Amino acid sequence: MDLVYWRNMRWTGVVFTGLVMCLASLFQLSAITVLSHVCLAIMCTTATLRLYYKLLEVLRWNPGVHPFQSYLDYDGSLTDEETVMLVEEVVLLVAFAVTEIKRLLFIENVIDSIKFVLLLYLLTYVGIATNGLTLIIAAVIAVFSLPLLYKKQQVRIRKVVRAFRAFVKKIRNLFDSLYEMVRPSAAPASKPAPPAAPAIKQKPKSK
Repeated sequence: MDLVYWRNMRWTGVVFTGLVMCLASLFQLSAITVLSHVCLAIMCTTATLRLYYKLLEVLRWNPGVHPFQSYLDYDGSLTDEETVMLVEEVVLLVAFAVTEIKRLLFIENVIDSIKFVLLLYLLTYVGIATNGLTLIIAAVIAVFSLPLLYKKQQVRIRKVVRAFRAFVKKIRNLFDSLYEMVRPSAAPASKPAPPAAPAIKQKPKSK
């Protein structure tokens, strides 16, 4: 979150620029080549600093402090509980994804499957217009720009969202009223027929 909201300008700039440059270089080079060059660039920097500090130590201008000792002392290992929790989360996510895909592919719900088909159809056009690497670069730029933009322009964005929702609600009410006007009225229920009058019995005539 500190990187996304640019709370540390230097580190955010380094991370953002590095990500965009690495992803952009993948258009011309393979992922293995890019990873190798990035590691070589980092090692050239660290080796230069390490030799410089070693030279200072030989000249007795440095008490023998390692320039990257803080990074070496950092313990990034996981405890048993953290490992179990992480594995459980990954398993739950995979199981949920498999269940949802199975439910959509085998049409458990017709409406959801139709939505999934429409999404896949739209993705075919997206795949023709662009590729996955471009989408990843756009996603990285959006992650590092949209939260900060929303934080800076929060009041204005909320006003625009409220106005858009009011407009959509007005359009929906208009369509509902038109539908009510066009819809044929229900036929009046037929009244039940009045009960038949009882037949009058005639007395037999006396001779």
